[in-house]
Amino acid sequence: MAPTQIDVAPLSKWDIISDIIGWSYFFVWSISFYPQVYLNWRRKSVRGLSIDFLFYNVLGFFCYSIYNLAFYCNQEIRDQYQQRHPNSGNNLVRMNDVVFSVHGFLISLFILLQTCVYKKHESQHISSFAASFVWLATMGSVLVISTIHYGGAIWLDFMYYLSSVKLVVSFIKYLPQVWLNYKRQSTQGWSIEYIFWDLSGGLLSILQLLLDAYIDGDWSGIEGDNVKLGLGVIVVVYDAIFLIQHYILYPYNHAVRGITEERRRLISEGRVPIDIDEEEVISEQEDSLSEVSSIMSRKPKNANQHYGSISHDTPL
Repeated sequence: MAPTQIDVAPLSKWDIISDIIGWSYFFVWSISFYPQVYLNWRRKSVRGLSIDFLFYNVLGFFCYSIYNLAFYCNQEIRDQYQQRHPNSGNNLVRMNDVVFSVHGFLISLFILLQTCVYKKHESQHISSFAASFVWLATMGSVLVISTIHYGGAIWLDFMYYLSSVKLVVSFIKYLPQVWLNYKRQSTQGWSIEYIFWDLSGGLLSILQLLLDAYIDGDWSGIEGDNVKLGLGVIVVVYDAIFLIQHYILYPYNHAVRGITEERRRLISEGRVPIDIDEEEVISEQEDSLSEVSSIMSRKPKNANQHYGSISHDTPL
């Protein structure tokens, strides 16, 4: 059997390296979800986080989970793949791909559920475009399964359909978040730690796929796992965009975070008048950096009392 041949192959050391890289990207990519979970929990808010992105993520990882589980666990799917690609080597889906995709689906679903618990802006809801896309993807699945039932397709075609949905989702899912950051002129509420982990995972994923193709001596094997290659490339490109937004285009969100923390400290010390609603200030800061200066310059009821100090000037 093919697995036995791989075990005794002279290049078994490369298989070990591939496994190490594979589990490394699984670990890195799996960790990448948790900074956003923690950020939402710490802020008790999902303001600044695109709801469309979350729905796309759940749909994409669901499709990717089914795809990987089928190729890894179902002999019929693997046989159909060999029949369609007789000159190709083994399909390059590995156990770490399966575990990663299932874990990604579950944690993405959890983050989506956080939006039902924590505070969000009244405009934060799934868009009609995203809702239509999810509905069309679901109806497409029903159509392909019906075609299989009537003999017009095989289950391998359904797996390729799911991989296509995953690739399309991966291409468009970040767009709502990019647009939201642009509209707010801020990345506040969007975890930059997620981006660093995500970028590292994408690079490792591509590296493992290329190494596996080298081990098999068949670069066409990459075509058999085109969803993994496409996913890795898309992730790298979008993460680069987010890094540019965070550090070059909208760097002032760091200042806003500092202003918010300083304001809370001053309030706790009793040095800021309480007639200004702290939560209103913080919420508006997170919504748009363009509003910060006008909010923070808002005078208290006693116009002679200044933020951060107590003035005893005689009224004019």
